[in-house]
Amino acid sequence: MKIIDLHTHCNSGSPLDVEPTPLHKRNFSFMMEEYKSAGISAGGFSYYSAVLHTDEIYEQNEKLAEQAKNDPRVYQWLVLDPRQERLFDQIQRRIGDEKVLGIKIHSVGHKYDICEYADKIFSFANELGCFVLMHPDKVPLMPKFADRYPNMNLIIAHIHSVDYAEAIRNAKHGNIYADTSGGDSRQNNVIEYTVERVGAEKVFFGTDTYAAGFQRGRIEYARLRDDEKEKILYGNAKMHFARQFESI
Repeated sequence: MKIIDLHTHCNSGSPLDVEPTPLHKRNFSFMMEEYKSAGISAGGFSYYSAVLHTDEIYEQNEKLAEQAKNDPRVYQWLVLDPRQERLFDQIQRRIGDEKVLGIKIHSVGHKYDICEYADKIFSFANELGCFVLMHPDKVPLMPKFADRYPNMNLIIAHIHSVDYAEAIRNAKHGNIYADTSGGDSRQNNVIEYTVERVGAEKVFFGTDTYAAGFQRGRIEYARLRDDEKEKILYGNAKMHFARQFESI
């Protein structure tokens, strides 16, 4: 089975990179070794320096665009801090690039109130007709924003609570999804519960730089049907991002 990791990060060589530890490496070459071991074909990346800091988002978006252009395994989420107007211009210019998946927001890392800026972000995504991948923040409130912008699709990352299934169920246009990335997928029923409540078609696979083999195994050995596992690991990404993942 082919596998697409829709949500991950890596260091870029920036002074703002996340410091690796002997137990958690964050450089790209190590991650590609993990991908090979876990049978992952491609990943949707944003640089740590862009999602956790605000100083050089524009430059890091441009740098990752070059990396994506030159590596068939690398796809890009364009990071947006809604307080930086030039990022809107950058995203509008690059959203049609063949390796771009959509917009990445991280209100917690960038330290702004998601509810204060949600209309600005989501109305922009609605005009572009694109996906937004968000770090979880005030998850129960997201349906009211998603309902205003039916041409925008929202992926809430890191399934870890019942709030995800409820947000997906409460979005009247069906435009909220979730991903499995992050350490909280170790909870022994969190993914199964979400699939039972909203269906596997609403869940994407991600690693978020947590051990790729663990993340794949969490789906492979989940108490789910084989067709549900296939949707999460590959089918949903392939369907919703058909243009980008045409060759995978």
